[in-house]
Amino acid sequence: MRLSVKEMVLVSMFAALTAVGAFIKIPIPYVPFTLQFLFVLFAGLLLGKRLAFLSQVIYLALGLAGLPIFAQGGGPAYVLQPTFGYLVGFALGAYVIGAVVEKVREKGVPGYFLASMAGLVVVYVLGVIHLYIILNYVVQKPFTLAQAVWFGAIVCAPGDLFLSLVASLVGGRIYKTLQSVNPVHREVF
Repeated sequence: MRLSVKEMVLVSMFAALTAVGAFIKIPIPYVPFTLQFLFVLFAGLLLGKRLAFLSQVIYLALGLAGLPIFAQGGGPAYVLQPTFGYLVGFALGAYVIGAVVEKVREKGVPGYFLASMAGLVVVYVLGVIHLYIILNYVVQKPFTLAQAVWFGAIVCAPGDLFLSLVASLVGGRIYKTLQSVNPVHREVF
């Protein structure tokens, strides 16, 4: 995969923004609410599936390499954190958001919101499954699937739905503005 300098900068920028989003958080039991998902949304909506996915894979790689850029630190042992599934979900969710938005971009805000919802489902499914497995089998804390869904998805859903709406409204405008400034590279902007 060959990237232009512009693409490298954009991928790096969204990896960095996701890292910053990890430190803007509201602590709630089991799964803190952070602004990481907002930057995952913007990556998918603005960069397309390939670059959005790459930005989140780089974020994951840097955190697993030991940089303390996840909400609760970093390092290879982070895969045993109950919330690691959400981080994997960010990469796949960004890809799904980018893939959906590439097909429905002309539908405007409803298309952007549909793409955001598709990505949110991916993030929640992977996050809740990992949360359930780690709490029950690694931490050895009895945790029902209903509890995992409640704490891992339902509690955060209002905030993530709001972030999805904001990203859908703002993302379309940003995309159109960037297209008018730089119409040559349509796959990136």
